[in-house]
Amino acid sequence: MFKPSDLFDLSRTGHAALFEGCEYAWDALKRLGDYLAAHLKPDLRNRCDGVAWIGERVFIGEGTVVEDGAMIQGPALIGRHCRIAHNAYIRHNVIVGDHCVVGNACEIKHSVLFSHCEVPHFNFVGDSILGHRAHLGAGVKVSNLKLLPGNVTVEVEGRPFDTGLLKFGALIGDGVQVGCNAVLNPGAILGRESVVYPGLNWRGILPARMIAKNTAPLEVTTLRPRETAREPV
Repeated sequence: MFKPSDLFDLSRTGHAALFEGCEYAWDALKRLGDYLAAHLKPDLRNRCDGVAWIGERVFIGEGTVVEDGAMIQGPALIGRHCRIAHNAYIRHNVIVGDHCVVGNACEIKHSVLFSHCEVPHFNFVGDSILGHRAHLGAGVKVSNLKLLPGNVTVEVEGRPFDTGLLKFGALIGDGVQVGCNAVLNPGAILGRESVVYPGLNWRGILPARMIAKNTAPLEVTTLRPRETAREPV
């Protein structure tokens, strides 16, 4: 499930050429900078609500709204009819498809968002690819760098496989839902229409249409009245 077509409908992005010849979907991240250098033609066709900072190497499509306080560093290519919300921070080498949301206080770097993708509240997305209609709940963090030295690996046939990437966050397939405050560790791969429950710390591969749930037991106890402190004399 590592080929681009295993995870993503390439008709749902205007940048399918980025994935041509990629044996593994994460290989697209290796060529993202060169792809933008070759295809990016800076132009701002958006509307700003308030004051935003937009760098020189940025394209933004028609109908997109950039809200007050947003910073788009570039190189970045942002599609049509998107919303780039208050205090969003879009760093270098980012592609955002059509009808996407990059919400309040979100940070995105070196990543690709397919169309209708939502990264809406307090999210960090680094060195990742998010498929069509992928949705991150509030506070989801996509970690892109290991604590220990070395490239990020994924498990292939039961053994670690070197992706060749020092920084690699996640491949999040089409229609994936990730619950609030979940953390996706480096090299996470989520199959199409899979679900990660809120607050989960996820590592590894989640097959398509599977759910990763929290297993910690929940304790419910009786609410007992507490003695009220006496007023000081």
